[in-house]
Amino acid sequence: MHHFFVEPDQVHTDEVVILGTDVNHIRNVLRMRAGEEIVISDGYGNEYGCRIDRWTEDTIYAAIQERRRVKAELSSRIILFQCLPKGDKMELIIQKAVELGAWAIVPVASRRCVVKLDAKREAGKRKRWQAIAESAAKQSGRAVIPEILPALDFAGALLQAKELDVCLFPYECADELLADGIGSAMTQTKEMIRKISSGQSVGIFIGPEGGFDKEEAEAALKMGASPISLGKRILRTETAGLCILSVLMFHLEE
Repeated sequence: MHHFFVEPDQVHTDEVVILGTDVNHIRNVLRMRAGEEIVISDGYGNEYGCRIDRWTEDTIYAAIQERRRVKAELSSRIILFQCLPKGDKMELIIQKAVELGAWAIVPVASRRCVVKLDAKREAGKRKRWQAIAESAAKQSGRAVIPEILPALDFAGALLQAKELDVCLFPYECADELLADGIGSAMTQTKEMIRKISSGQSVGIFIGPEGGFDKEEAEAALKMGASPISLGKRILRTETAGLCILSVLMFHLEE
């Protein structure tokens, strides 16, 4: 069944008012007709089973048949700080991160990023990325549309992450940083993840193709980020974030 998002003020006692680009999509792309059923979410965990009732040139009215509370969100808000990758990899990362439960995604410009975004280019990219996030949220039955936040430099990203309860820093040199006699890097990583409790906010930093440089890693650790290992294999930037998101989803899912 087709799934759409609206603002809360578009939901009324017995009907939902659909506006914007979804009107054209429903009428001219999907070619839906009065009487057909759709699912509508208000972005705040409320979902409505509706039947298309009528429309005007720029508005569709859908009669509410059922109201329900959606429990599709993780108990913790996970923010993915993804350093800008080359090509269209960011689109795949956003799509899969949304499916895996990320609450928001922050594009980060670190020192080894090849991609550079000026203000005009960033605006266009964010619009495209936000559309991908919305599509992935609809497909995966999310109760909210994760936001693609404005791009930050590495220092700005660390400052934002400082407000979170937990900050994970997957790093290829984690073995050296965690070599304190307590156990292997993987043993300590597993223990860190086990300690993350329901309701805590979690940040994840993922480097670009060339990884983080030493000064960035030191700055992250000084800020309080926890270095972790993702195993003995070298993961691509588009794989690393999805790897740790999958682990956190399994750990936090209720």
